[in-house]
Amino acid sequence: MNASKYYIAALSAFAIWGFFSFVLKPLQGLHSVDILFYRVFLCAVLMLVINLLFRRRVVKENLMLLKQMAGREKKRILLLSFAGGALLTANWFFFIYIMNHISIKAASFAYLVCPILTTVLAYFILKEKLSRMQWLAVTLSFFSCLLLSFHKLADIAYSMIVAVSYALYLISQRKNAGLDKFLVLSVQMLFSALILLPFFPFYGTVIKYEPFFYSQILIIGAVFTILPLYLNLYALQGIRSSIVGILLYINPLLNFVIALLCYHEDISSLQVVSYLLIVVSILL
Repeated sequence: MNASKYYIAALSAFAIWGFFSFVLKPLQGLHSVDILFYRVFLCAVLMLVINLLFRRRVVKENLMLLKQMAGREKKRILLLSFAGGALLTANWFFFIYIMNHISIKAASFAYLVCPILTTVLAYFILKEKLSRMQWLAVTLSFFSCLLLSFHKLADIAYSMIVAVSYALYLISQRKNAGLDKFLVLSVQMLFSALILLPFFPFYGTVIKYEPFFYSQILIIGAVFTILPLYLNLYALQGIRSSIVGILLYINPLLNFVIALLCYHEDISSLQVVSYLLIVVSILL
C-alpha cells in the first residue's frame, strides 16, 4: 500500500491546526464556551447540509451497509462514533479555554504530551508495534516534555485533559472502520451539537449579527475543524494511530514559532532546547 497520501493528509491536518491561533486570538474577549457553542453548531449544520444536498447516495449506501452488519459490529461502530463526538467536545472546550485564558504555550504543551500518550496507549490498547528508533523518538519526546513541565507546573493539569481526550479520540477512530469517514465525522459533529444544545440557554450568549464574529466562526468551522478532522480520519485508514500521534508534533511546533514571532510570548532557553529535541524525535 502506498502510504504517502495518508502521511500527507496527517501532516496537512496538523499544519492547518498550527495556525489556529490567528483566528482564535481575535475572539479572546468572548467566553470560551460561546466559541465552542457556535463552532460546533455551525459545523453540524454545514455537514448536515453537505450530506443532504451533495452526498445523498453515499449516505444511503452507508445506511444500507450499516443495516447489513451484524449486531455486534453495528454497536461497535455506533459506540465508537458517539464516543468520538464526546471526546472532541471535551477536547475543544479545554483547548479554547487554555488558548484564550492561560497561554498559547500551555495549549501547545497539551499537544506535546498527546503524541506520547497516543503512542503508548496505542501500544497497549491496539497492540501497535514500535521499532527501536521509534521508541527512541518517544523517549526524546518524553524528555522534552519533562523539561517543559518544569517551566510552569500549573499548566500541566489543563494540558493533560486536552492531551488525553485527543489521544483517546485518535485511538478510538483507528478502530472505527467500515463507513464513509465524512459521514462518521458528521455523526460525531451532530452528536457533539446535541450534547451542547441543552446547555446553550444557560451558559451561551445570543450574539447579534456581527460580520467579523460570524466570518471568524465560519473559518474556524470549515477550515480549522471539518477539513483537518476529515484529513485525520482519512490518514488513520492507512497509517497507525501511533504514527499519526507523532506527526501531531507539527501543530505545537508551529504554535511555538507563532507565540515567539507573532505574539512575543516569553520563551526560555530551556523551551528552545525542548522543542529542538522534539524536532529530532519527528525526524527519527
